Amino acid sequence: MSIATITLNPAFDLVGRAGEITLGRVNEVQTLGVYPAGKGINVAKVLSDLGVESIILGGFLGEGNAGAFEQHFAKLNVLDRMQRVAGNTRTNVKLTADHGEVTDLNFSGFAISQAQWQQFCDDSLNYLRDVQLVAVCGSLPRGVSPQMFAQWLDAVRTTGAKVVLDTSKAALHAGLGATPWLVKPNEHELADYLGKPLNSQDDIIAAAQQLRAQGVENVVVSMGEHGALWVSQHGVLHAKPVAGIEVVSTVGAGDSMVAGFIYGLSRNLAPEQVLATASALGTLAVMQENVGVAERHALEAMIDRITIEQGQ
Repeated sequence: MSIATITLNPAFDLVGRAGEITLGRVNEVQTLGVYPAGKGINVAKVLSDLGVESIILGGFLGEGNAGAFEQHFAKLNVLDRMQRVAGNTRTNVKLTADHGEVTDLNFSGFAISQAQWQQFCDDSLNYLRDVQLVAVCGSLPRGVSPQMFAQWLDAVRTTGAKVVLDTSKAALHAGLGATPWLVKPNEHELADYLGKPLNSQDDIIAAAQQLRAQGVENVVVSMGEHGALWVSQHGVLHAKPVAGIEVVSTVGAGDSMVAGFIYGLSRNLAPEQVLATASALGTLAVMQENVGVAERHALEAMIDRITIEQGQ
């Protein structure tokens, strides 16, 4: 299966750890690393580590500091179709406190002109015609409105590619209108989309079923320390969290889960095995500084620790 990941607004992730973060004060931060990233790029990294071939990277990249990304892509053995634009790719700061809470400082980056967006639409719709599954991940760059994004997603559906959507806020609202094949909000993003609190697992399941009724075939809801839910034609599956995990950084955990779903579904694994693989990848991600699968045997061992329950 040919797979593409689209990252419209990539970033260098400056990842750090702090005992406690206090506004208006000097905070001592342990630097964990600076990584070429962006949600779709992270998904491609995990898929590449799992041995998936024929991965296309699409989106935008600032030509001013593209070198580190290009070196990263070369290691992943992916097809780089990212469109270079004037300026630099932004840097985001990801700080994890000792108790596990993450503070994101997401900076604005390059702005996309109408002509650049049209070129991206034309190019991407061309190469996506040979793709069976496309993961569209992350935020929108300046210059790309939610309406423009939704129109492009509608056009992507006409190529026959199944769309996996992992975004938030206005992009999620617009993207769901294009009826993706799979969507992965967290519980807070889902509540924001529906405009009401989700106070229990039953509430979350009902919300996911509402998206299913709108035509979204697969709804995956990540719930942090409460695990993850997958609502689909197979019913409701709940992956319970693994106890005794030391959280190093949650950066890329959701991206790793998305990669796990793509990997499992593309290989026609049983539904329980798909969710176990995705959950194991997400769990391993929080135990390390950066995104990726360093040791395959560690993944297999973590899969064995994941408990899948049939929901309502």
